Amino acid sequence: MDISAGIKASLAGRYASALFDLASENGKVTPVESDLETLGAALTESADLAALTTNPELSRSAQGAAMAAVAKKLKLSALTTNFLSVLAANRRLSKLPSIIAAFKAIAAAQRGEITASVTSAHPLSDDQLATLKTKLTAREGRTVMLSAKVDPDLLGGLVVTIGSQRIDASIRTRLNSLAKAMQA
Repeated sequence: MDISAGIKASLAGRYASALFDLASENGKVTPVESDLETLGAALTESADLAALTTNPELSRSAQGAAMAAVAKKLKLSALTTNFLSVLAANRRLSKLPSIIAAFKAIAAAQRGEITASVTSAHPLSDDQLATLKTKLTAREGRTVMLSAKVDPDLLGGLVVTIGSQRIDASIRTRLNSLAKAMQA
């Protein structure tokens, strides 16, 4: 499966692509992806960990030692731990959130998945999400992974974003269109 040139062109994308290639060669894509999700959650939850990855005053060795301790605490695989060591040595730990996102995108593309973001005025039920997922999968011809958000400003309806495509069926947009039409 072809991976977006935009992902590969970015610094984070190059690191993510290299990690994906290593994980793929060793048959460890799923464990590494799981490790990166765990690490991403830890970065979000811990301000201290996030500060550690972005602090320019810490030496490379100090960051490397700290990340090794974090990897041990989170029980990350040897491949992921070594990768974190390389990031620390190259002063690229600050790019970790972008690398994690790029790795997820590469892995999803390899599995033939595509991510869709669904924004609604009210939380969608599991049945509604399942129906939407089925319809989007049929439309796209690939497995669609949904991420749902709530935005009360929409008033009603949905806004679905798949890659660069946007399907806006929100009441807010319809009202804005009607208002513009009435002004003309």
